[in-house]
Amino acid sequence: QVQLVESGGGLVQAGGSLRLSCASSGSIFSINAMGWYRQAPGKQRELVAVISSGGSTKYGDSVKGRFTISRDNAKNTMYLEMNSLKPEDTAVYYCYADLWGTRYWGQGTQVTVVS
Repeated sequence: QVQLVESGGGLVQAGGSLRLSCASSGSIFSINAMGWYRQAPGKQRELVAVISSGGSTKYGDSVKGRFTISRDNAKNTMYLEMNSLKPEDTAVYYCYADLWGTRYWGQGTQVTVVS
């Protein structure tokens, strides 16, 4: 069982930065992959970024070059560094972790970007 808790969301002006954290209740060393999705009102859920256990990363086209995903196994935490934020980045951001065929989700954190 893995419990994930996101933090770091908030209100920011366009062009600004935020760093989201996703803390796990247990060790993330054995977790195969972790990542972030986001969902804006009236829109489909969108993959933002993924990081494998080996550190390989993948990003959604809309955030490439602006967002950076990372994980700190020692702290059991994953991060999403978001730079050059745009109003269209406004959404609830959810982290997830895949462990032994089960996907665990966090509760979500709101990111609002105003122009």
